[in-house]
Amino acid sequence: MTVRIRLSRGGSKKRPYYHIVAADQRAPRDGRYIEKLGAYNPLLPQDHKDRLVLDTEKVSAWLSKGAQPTERLQKLFANLGLCAAPKISEQPKKSAPKAKALERIKEKEAKAQAAAEAAAAANAAPAEETSSAE
Repeated sequence: MTVRIRLSRGGSKKRPYYHIVAADQRAPRDGRYIEKLGAYNPLLPQDHKDRLVLDTEKVSAWLSKGAQPTERLQKLFANLGLCAAPKISEQPKKSAPKAKALERIKEKEAKAQAAAEAAAAANAAPAEETSSAE
């Protein structure tokens, strides 16, 4: 039996409120759980003390037993120092710009660089003229 520490949704429509529970991974999201560990209210401001109410002793006990937190809870626990932050995966290559878009980007960079060089040359030329006139 694999135990997960996850969020169980409560609250009304468009007003989410979550209970943090230790549950068997096969159990439904809002269904049977082993133990309630705390609560999370995402509608409250981040600095509010009731946004994340947690029994840290129970959480650390479950983590030591091998329970796996979900990614969202792993981020919240990392802020409290209960576990390591999740590894952020890189963007997939599929979403990278294609060849035509890369050409356009290179053209824009080349135009911007040429304009910057021209501006620098224009600024340097009047300064040389005024210094030689004196």
